[in-house]
Amino acid sequence: MRTIKTILLLTFMLFITGDMSLQAQTLSNNQVLQQKDSAFFQTQEARRVGDQLLLYQRNTGGWPKNLNMVTPLTAAQQDSVRQQKSRQDDSTIDNKATTMQMVFLARLYQQTKEDRYAQAFRRAMEFLLSGQYDNGGWPQFWPKNRQYQVHITYNDNAIVNVLKIFRDVMKVREPFDGGLVDSQMRERTAKAFDKGIDCILATQIVVDGEPTVWCQQHDRETLLPAKARAYELPSFCTQESAAIVFLLMQISKPDERIVRAVNGAMKWFDEHKITGHRLEKYKVDGKSDLRLVEDSTASPLWARYYDLEKGEPFFCDRDGQPKRSIQEIGYERRNGYGWYNDQPQDLCARYETWAKKNKITNRVTFK
Repeated sequence: MRTIKTILLLTFMLFITGDMSLQAQTLSNNQVLQQKDSAFFQTQEARRVGDQLLLYQRNTGGWPKNLNMVTPLTAAQQDSVRQQKSRQDDSTIDNKATTMQMVFLARLYQQTKEDRYAQAFRRAMEFLLSGQYDNGGWPQFWPKNRQYQVHITYNDNAIVNVLKIFRDVMKVREPFDGGLVDSQMRERTAKAFDKGIDCILATQIVVDGEPTVWCQQHDRETLLPAKARAYELPSFCTQESAAIVFLLMQISKPDERIVRAVNGAMKWFDEHKITGHRLEKYKVDGKSDLRLVEDSTASPLWARYYDLEKGEPFFCDRDGQPKRSIQEIGYERRNGYGWYNDQPQDLCARYETWAKKNKITNRVTFK
C-alpha cells in the first residue's frame, strides 16, 4: 500500500513539475523571473533558468537590463554572453534589473539549497552595497556610468526595489531566510537601508516649507530634481513618488520625519488629482491612440509629471519641450510612455490604516 502511495505521489509531482516547465516556456522573460510558486522552483526548468542567470551575471555582481535571460541559448550564444561578463558599464537597477534576478535566485536557493545560487545572490548584494552614494542614494548604472545615469534614480522604482530587498534581507523575510546571508551581511544591509531612507527624506521636494513629492531623479550633489532623457524633465513625479510613500508607510514605528514626509506627499497627491476625466484608447486610421476624455464617473487620475513652478501637468516629446496636453505631443511618445497613472489612489486606504495604526493625530483629510 505504501509503495502504491509513493508511486502516486511521484506521478503527481512529475505532472506538476512538467506542467510548470511548460508554463515557463509560454511566459515572458519577466513573468518567469517573477515567479513565486515554490513548485516551479523544484523543477529542472527553474534550474536551467537559474544557471542562465548565473551566465548573464556580470563580474560586477549585477545584471544588464532588457535582455531575455530565459530563452535557452545555443552554445555560440553562451560564448557570446561569457564574453560580456567583464563589462563595467551595463550593470543596473533600472527596469527591475539585478533586483529581479536576485529574488529569483533566492527563491531557487530555498528550494534546491544549491550553493551556487546563494553565492550569486551574495555577489549581487555586494554589487548593490558598492553602488550606494555617501548620501544614501544610488545611480542608475555603476561602476561605470555616463550622463544622467549618475543621478540618484527613483525612475521605474529603481531605488525602491533595492530598499525592499534590503528591508527583507535585514528582517530575514522569505525568500531571504534559510542561511542565504549571514548576520554580518544583514547588519551592513540594515545600515544601507537607513541611509537610503535618509536620502529619500533629503530629496523630497519642499515648497514654501512643506514637503511634497519627488522627481524621477535627483542630482547626486545638490539633491535637486534633475533631467534624464529629453522628455524626462525636472518635475513633481507621481508614479515613482507613490511607490516611495508606500515604502515609507511600511516602516514600523515611523519617526516624525517619516510622518511629515508621508503626510506632505498625501496632501500633495490630493491637491493635484485629476477628476472628471479618464484616459481612453481609440482607433484612428486603424491605429490605436490615446486621449483624455471627460467622464464624471471616472476615478481620479494623476499626470506622470507636474511642473515645478505652477504644479500643473505637462507632457513632453523627444524635443524636450513641455506641452499642456497629451494631444500636443507626437504619436510615438504619446503612446510609448506612461503619462497618467492611478497609483496615488491605491495609497488612500493604506494611508488611513497606517495613520490609525500609528496614531497619527495630524492626518490628511482627503477632499
